[in-house]
Amino acid sequence: MEQNTPMPSVSKETLWYLDNYILLKDYYDRTISRIAARCIRQGNIAMEEYKYYGYILDVLEEISETGDFILEHKELYPYVEKKIPGGMASFKKSLAEYQLELKNNSSPDMIKEDAQELEKMKEVLGEIDKSTDPTIGAGMNMDQLMDKLLAQDKAEKEMKKVIKIKKPVNPENRQAVPPKDEATENK
Repeated sequence: MEQNTPMPSVSKETLWYLDNYILLKDYYDRTISRIAARCIRQGNIAMEEYKYYGYILDVLEEISETGDFILEHKELYPYVEKKIPGGMASFKKSLAEYQLELKNNSSPDMIKEDAQELEKMKEVLGEIDKSTDPTIGAGMNMDQLMDKLLAQDKAEKEMKKVIKIKKPVNPENRQAVPPKDEATENK
């Protein structure tokens, strides 16, 4: 028989975040389904080409912010266990997936904001002078990269060369090249 353990006392405002997260997750799934159908009706365009695609990113951003709030408030964990199938493990997994999706599909405005943050960090940490070679520290410089690409292209062309045999293999003596006396006959 289950014992009812008392849930920690949490304000309505804090509980709202958990309820909002659950609603947003469901809303996001329904929105993705609807937009996918709309993209098919518009000539099977990619979702990223849909003119309101940015809205999906807005919903993902709100899910991420709400999920981060829940993670920061441990008093919500028992409620997560009760309200979300799979509990905290499932919550953390799905939140990570949503955050990765958001990161992989950031809008130009979001990228611009990230770039501004990066510039602030560079100011604090100092910047490496890359005036001599912009690819320094990337594993190989531009010349090495071009050499590698050209070598790969040349190797692919070599593999595609086909040796043509003018005369089929003689099954008796397994010769692919005709004897000298036959070769001089054709000249």
